Amino acid sequence: MKKILITGGAGFLGSHLCDRFIKENYQVIAMDNLSTGSIENIEHLFKKSNFEFHEHDVTKFIHVTGPLDYILHFASPASPIDYLKIPIQTMKVGSLGTLNCLGLAKEKKAKILIASTSEVYGDPLVHPQTEDYWGNVNPIGPRGVYDEAKRFQEALTMAYHTYHQLETRIVRIFNTFGPRMRLNDGRVLPAFIGQALQGKPLTAFGDGSQTRSFTYVDDLIEGIFRLLHSDYAHPVNIGNPQEVTINEFAQEILQLTQSSSTITYQSLPEDDPKQRKPDISLAKKLLGWQPQFTRSKGLKITVDSFKPILKPEK
Repeated sequence: MKKILITGGAGFLGSHLCDRFIKENYQVIAMDNLSTGSIENIEHLFKKSNFEFHEHDVTKFIHVTGPLDYILHFASPASPIDYLKIPIQTMKVGSLGTLNCLGLAKEKKAKILIASTSEVYGDPLVHPQTEDYWGNVNPIGPRGVYDEAKRFQEALTMAYHTYHQLETRIVRIFNTFGPRMRLNDGRVLPAFIGQALQGKPLTAFGDGSQTRSFTYVDDLIEGIFRLLHSDYAHPVNIGNPQEVTINEFAQEILQLTQSSSTITYQSLPEDDPKQRKPDISLAKKLLGWQPQFTRSKGLKITVDSFKPILKPEK
């Protein structure tokens, strides 16, 4: 049985990765300091003999007993509300945390996959975004703590690959959604769903003309699984190229939830990307991967997962 360490294993994406690798009959170690993750996301796995959980901060030395075949480094705040609140911790997990994971991979001779992000492209001047685009990032802006942490993480990973011949993989993740998202994490999709289900106005920023591309979580997990087992060391975009404006997206949520909520507008946050759309030609060619879930199908599953915990306000 292959053994895999998943940092950030109690988070949104990390917990879904735990599910997938348990299903594939791996020995799974989930590691999380629970700063943004939740035990509730993985408590259904505690009864599994091939699952264990370690509460630990990966910016501190990481110890895993015995052999280790794979590491997935997904520990990091991943939404503006988090990394604006804990900016230094965000940079530490992208730098020190990544260094510790790479060091562990080197010691154990394990293959490691690093979770990067479409945010390395910043507010892009190239559309759609391809892996060879270097990005347009403000290093001293409020979002820079996350964007630059991920950019540094990629550079450090490639240095270990080149200098130590470490087996590394880098996935650039675009906006992903699904069950287990935190409704108050500041991202547009859970915010809109939560507001619509509670009968509150949907809060859009700017004039709502900015675009996003949303990937259902099962599609992302499949792409990551294939990338981990590939032989390609450079970054690969995994996302859904079906682009939608925030205004269009708000209307989709209102229709799906049958909500009578209105849409209100607030000023656009500094350095907020105006457009976001992945070019997934590389993922198609290398991995034979492309999204299988339509946005409407994924949204229905996600909305249904939120309904039990949300009641309309009276």
